[in-house]
Amino acid sequence: MAIAYKVVIPARYGSSRLPSKPLLPIAGRPMIAHVCERALLAEPEQVVVATDDERIVEAVASLPVTALMTRPDHHSGTERIAEVCERLGWGDETLIVNLQGDEPLMRPDLIRRLAVALSQQEGCRVATLAASISERAEVFNPNAVKVILDRDGNALYFSRAPIPWHRDSFSGQGGEAALPEGFPYLRHIGIYAYSAGFLRRYICWPASPLEAVECLEQLRILWMGERIFVLPVERAPEAGVDTEEDLQRVRRVLADAAP
Repeated sequence: MAIAYKVVIPARYGSSRLPSKPLLPIAGRPMIAHVCERALLAEPEQVVVATDDERIVEAVASLPVTALMTRPDHHSGTERIAEVCERLGWGDETLIVNLQGDEPLMRPDLIRRLAVALSQQEGCRVATLAASISERAEVFNPNAVKVILDRDGNALYFSRAPIPWHRDSFSGQGGEAALPEGFPYLRHIGIYAYSAGFLRRYICWPASPLEAVECLEQLRILWMGERIFVLPVERAPEAGVDTEEDLQRVRRVLADAAP
């Protein structure tokens, strides 16, 4: 299906865990270059790198992307993308996929499928992805964000806790090793599509109490009564780069993929 959409990659130079993360070398190239190539393979109208550092601009200069210097005082990548919308004059109906700058293994087909899914929604201007959980340990892992859906595929809630709580299976000490049958457990995948008009409203909203408790920014959307459509996918993409261990894992993957 042919649709028009943009991909914006917020890429901040500073990182408490991995300083200068977007520029870390992977298979002979900076991480941000790999992310840009994944975005370009999804065939959007435009790929924009929104950054706060000239070194990141230089790192993507040879690629067919737009590199935009944004303000250094943004609190999130979402705010940085909102600035891009204003600077480039995008209309309220412009569809945008927010691809994090530390996702060098994101599958291009997922980027495009997410944009297509949002384009098909009525009255919903935000979409994201989720993948099935098959292991009980992942349900109880607070670093794995779970999501439950309503009958129309919209998010009811996101949580670091096991949701839904299966009373009979989870109440004992330890319990069965396998997940209970009868209800799918879904892990949220942190990539979003939204309209520029939604972003303009979102950045004016205060943080919600739920967001503060769970440390999940998307809960602000549900708190304000907005819908988030969730597209289930068969297989989650490889995880992004948050730690030194992640970086070494991604380096091995891309080294093995090199011709």
